[in-house]
Amino acid sequence: MLICMRTTINLPDGLAAEAKARAAAERRTFTSLVEEGLRAVLARERGTDDDLEPLPTFGDAGDRFLIDPADREALWAALDADGAR
Repeated sequence: MLICMRTTINLPDGLAAEAKARAAAERRTFTSLVEEGLRAVLARERGTDDDLEPLPTFGDAGDRFLIDPADREALWAALDADGAR
């Protein structure tokens, strides 16, 4: 089961726009960009460079889903594809 916390953050308009543009250019979600940044800051403060290993992507193009588990929006879409549970 995927457990995550939804929260609201207040960012300056320019920073948010630049971050959203960067995420779009990298074909990733804004959330994943923010998450990566937070992980980097927290790892630096701990004095470690042990970034989390990227989660593997499983599946086959012929299968029903082929998603990157690190892409939270794609994961939610896949979980919600069968309708409410």
